[in-house]
Amino acid sequence: MLVRLSGEPELAADVTQEAFVSLYRRGSMPETPEAWLVTVALNRLRNERAKSGRHARKLGVIAGAFPSPSTPTLSEVAEARSARHEVRAALETLDERERQLLVLRSEGYSYRDIAAALSLNEASVGTLLARARRAFLAAYGESDASR
Repeated sequence: MLVRLSGEPELAADVTQEAFVSLYRRGSMPETPEAWLVTVALNRLRNERAKSGRHARKLGVIAGAFPSPSTPTLSEVAEARSARHEVRAALETLDERERQLLVLRSEGYSYRDIAAALSLNEASVGTLLARARRAFLAAYGESDASR
């Protein structure tokens, strides 16, 4: 989930590790450990993004401005990469909660787990997911139309 949200496997691994260290330091098990870990990890990811954004602004560097050093040679790999880029671009147009809803659901989390992780009413998760899906499809359709 964190890899999908961040696009950076190393950052996702670091954030996951920090969440488990926080659980250990907590000294007692929360009522819903999985939801607690997801919430802590999402908060740490948000903090890391804010910190790296401030750092990039200080350096005057726009994150992601440098091209990837390796270029795929097979057309299928290139198409898959393009599709991932389009999906990520569409996700970036959504607000943070919509992105989190969609990613958590795509990772197989139940409505109850999503509600607990995002501090939502479980009864509203379905409606919020439906809205997030519509927003994603609209954004994805716009990126598809620009080709």
